[in-house]
Amino acid sequence: MTQPMLMLNDGRKMPQLGLGVWQMPAEGTAEAIATALRIGYRLIDGAAMYGNEAGMGQAVRDGDVPRDEVFVTSKLWNDQHGRDRTLRAFDATMQRIGLDWLDLFLIHWPAPQQDLYVETWKTLIELRDQGRIKSVGVANFQEPHLHRLIDETGVAPAVNQIELHPSFNQPAMRAVNRRLGIVTQSWAPLGRTADFDAAPVAQAAVRHGTSPAQVIIAWHLARGLSAIPKSQDSGRLQQNFDALKLRLTDAELDEIDALDSDARTGPDPDVFSG
Repeated sequence: MTQPMLMLNDGRKMPQLGLGVWQMPAEGTAEAIATALRIGYRLIDGAAMYGNEAGMGQAVRDGDVPRDEVFVTSKLWNDQHGRDRTLRAFDATMQRIGLDWLDLFLIHWPAPQQDLYVETWKTLIELRDQGRIKSVGVANFQEPHLHRLIDETGVAPAVNQIELHPSFNQPAMRAVNRRLGIVTQSWAPLGRTADFDAAPVAQAAVRHGTSPAQVIIAWHLARGLSAIPKSQDSGRLQQNFDALKLRLTDAELDEIDALDSDARTGPDPDVFSG
C-alpha cells in the first residue's frame, strides 16, 4: 500500500501515518516496530522520556527497510532545555538510538516557566545545520510560543505535535499551524478509546465494516493531519495501517468534527514543566 506523505516547510516529506511508542515497554519496543515496518509503517515516533529509544534504534538498524526510507522522530525532555543541556541530551539520544541521523527532533514541551525554549530552538537549528537532524520541530506549543520562535529565529517548526482526537480536535491550533506552514501531528489520536462509542464514530464503523479506531484514523488523515497511534498487537497494527484505505464521506467527517468538547486528557502546555 502506498504510504501518503506530507510536505514539510523545509522541503522534506514525512509519512502521514506512523507508529507512536509512548508507554511501550522497552523490552517489547524493537519487536513491535519490526512488525510495524513489515506491515508498511515508515514513521516511528519516540522520545527520550519514553525510555525505549534503544529498542527503536535496534528495530530500524536490524530491519530490512533501508534507513533512508524510515522516518525516525525523537524528542527533548523538559529538564534538558538550554543550549548545553540540549547538546548533551541530543548526544545521549543518538548514542541510545545508534543511528547516524534523526529525521525529526522535537522540543517535547515549551515549559514556558523556564523561559529556555527559544535558546533550545536555536540549538536544534544548529544541530540541523550540522546535518545531525534532517528536520526540527516542536510538540505541545501554543500560538504565542510558536510566534516567539519564529520572530526570534526566523525559522518555523516543521511539525507541531499536539494532543488531538475527535473530542479534543483543536480547530484553533490547527488553523494556527496551517497559517504558519507547520504540519499538525496528532498525539493520542484515538482519544485513549474514549471516542470509540461516540455515535458518529460507531455508526461510521458499522457502515464501512471497520473498527472505530480505523474510522478515527481515517478522519485524521482526511483532515490533513499526521497521526501516530500506538499498538504492540500485530492485528491492531495491521488494522490501523489498513485505515489508509478507508474514505469517509464529507458528512461523516463533519459529524466527527462536531464531537469536539475541549476534552483534553494530557497536561496544559501553558503550565506544564514536567
